[in-house]
Amino acid sequence: MQSTELKAFVVDKVEDIKAKDIVVLDVREKSNVTDFMVICTGTSNTHLRAIADNLVREAKTAGVEPLGVEGRDSNEWVLVDLGDVIVHVMQDATREQYQLEKLWSEI
Repeated sequence: MQSTELKAFVVDKVEDIKAKDIVVLDVREKSNVTDFMVICTGTSNTHLRAIADNLVREAKTAGVEPLGVEGRDSNEWVLVDLGDVIVHVMQDATREQYQLEKLWSEI
């Protein structure tokens, strides 16, 4: 799956589990690690895990093996690394604290 297709796939799958405030950052010109970052918000730690778990399950079904998943036991932030797309699922307060959108727009 090409990176733009994977980006659309990710957005679709996090929307399926009602992730809020989905933002897609094109970081191809800023990073050699990934092409896109998807940042979204979950309403609780259970919701964070549900979003990440659904994404991992659907990616595997589509033939995309995640490179890693970090923070599943966290109550604040789960990161799913799909190679060309890295997904940050965050609680509102954590998202506000780290301001990834602002950070990556300033690079």
